[in-house]
Amino acid sequence: MPETIRVEVAYADPQRQILRAVDIAAGATVADAIAASGVLNELPGFAPAGFGIFGRRVKAETLLGDGDRVELYRPLQLDPKSARRKRAERRT
Repeated sequence: MPETIRVEVAYADPQRQILRAVDIAAGATVADAIAASGVLNELPGFAPAGFGIFGRRVKAETLLGDGDRVELYRPLQLDPKSARRKRAERRT
């Protein structure tokens, strides 16, 4: 087993994208990778609504493997049910 692994930490919003590759110790967690990347330092006031690895939701304590991409999820701006209702109202 390698002593270090390389993972990417990703964040995106309509104005920008941040993608950081970091080398961390094998056995590191999602939270460790986010801290090592420094991405949250560039996003003052941002609190992730969740985390994912390649689009699959995970917890901050999830162990990472070499080559994983950790994704920081933003809070929803509008509840999906409410959005569907608004679209349906516009059609009638």
